[in-house]
Amino acid sequence: MSVQIIVDGAAVEGRDGQTIAGVLLGAGRRTWRTAAGEKRGIFCGMGICQDCVVTVNGVEGVRACQRAACDGDVVEREGRA
Repeated sequence: MSVQIIVDGAAVEGRDGQTIAGVLLGAGRRTWRTAAGEKRGIFCGMGICQDCVVTVNGVEGVRACQRAACDGDVVEREGRA
């Protein structure tokens, strides 16, 4: 079974059970937020470093490596100073 999420306005396909980070990595996206002007993506993969945070369905600060992707999720990049 597959899921489709919307990332910054573009549809991205993934597999049921994947994390948002897994869907993004599977689609070839390596970075999806900025911090202090630097590109960030997944680093630790277990929710400690918070480099992978995104906004999901309007909720900021969601760890993409910990949150399962659900069909129809709207994911937006975050930028932090």
